[in-house]
Amino acid sequence: MTFDVRLPIGLLFLTIGVLVAAVGLTGDPAVFRAHSAGLNIDLVWGLVMAGFGAVMLLLVWLARKGELPPPEA
Repeated sequence: MTFDVRLPIGLLFLTIGVLVAAVGLTGDPAVFRAHSAGLNIDLVWGLVMAGFGAVMLLLVWLARKGELPPPEA
């Protein structure tokens, strides 16, 4: 079994994404209305990062299952 860099990248982005999304969910809505044009940036980018991490982990799982070729060295 070779080292697949997608595993630590996926875990890192998933963990940080969940933390940032949690900050966005627990943040004060008045701050978002006053700044960033009413958009909850923490929640949006937390979900984007968590989604990217989930895709990386899915690719690792598919590669270990044999459905994808291993990454080139």
